[in-house]
Amino acid sequence: MNRGYFANISELKKHGGKISEANKIIIPAMAALKFPALDVTYPNGTKLSLPTVFSANGVDTSTMTVPKASLMCLSFRASSQTMVNTWTMPFLDAFSNSKAVQLYEVSFIDSWLLTRSPVKKLLLRIMRKPDPEEKKDMLQRQIVYFFGDHYYFRKDLKILNLLTGYIFLLDKFGRIRWQGSGVASKEELTSLFSCTSLLLEEN
Repeated sequence: MNRGYFANISELKKHGGKISEANKIIIPAMAALKFPALDVTYPNGTKLSLPTVFSANGVDTSTMTVPKASLMCLSFRASSQTMVNTWTMPFLDAFSNSKAVQLYEVSFIDSWLLTRSPVKKLLLRIMRKPDPEEKKDMLQRQIVYFFGDHYYFRKDLKILNLLTGYIFLLDKFGRIRWQGSGVASKEELTSLFSCTSLLLEEN
C-alpha cells in the first residue's frame, strides 16, 4: 500500500490516472461492498461522519437527510483535483434539482505538520470557500477534509496510486454501486448518470 512517488508517477504516465475503466452497469446490491466510514471536517470546523446512511431499521441515524445516492470524490494530492472536476461539474448539472442526491469532494491531508491542531485550524480558515456566484441549486458540492493517516481506509478500497482521483457512487445504505477514476469520458459520465437515476428509483 505504501508505494513510492516515482512508482505512482510511472503508472500515471501509462494511463493518465485511469486506474481502471468505470463500471458500465450498476453493481448489484447483493454484491456491493460497503464504503468505509470516514470522519471529515468542513472548512468551518464542523465535523461529519461519512457516508450518511439509513440504519438497519430504515430510520436515518442522524439529523441529516439521508440521500438515495451519494457521489464520493476522493483526492489524495492537489494535482488530482482537475480530474475530480471532470466528474463533479457534469454531475452537478445533471442532478442540480434533485433533493435525493449528495455530492462530496474529500481531500486527504496526511502531512504530520498539517494535522497538528493549531496548523490544522489555520489551514481550514484559508481553505477554499464556495464560489459566491455558484448557482443555488438543490444539489451543492460539499467540500470536506480528512486529516491523518488513511492507510486502512485505502486498503479497504484497494487504492494504491495517490496521484489520481477516485469516484464512488453509493446507495442509501452506503454500498458502492459504481466507481471510476482519473478523467471522466463521455461514456463513463453516461454510465454514472444512468446508475444514479437507477438508485433514485430504488425503494
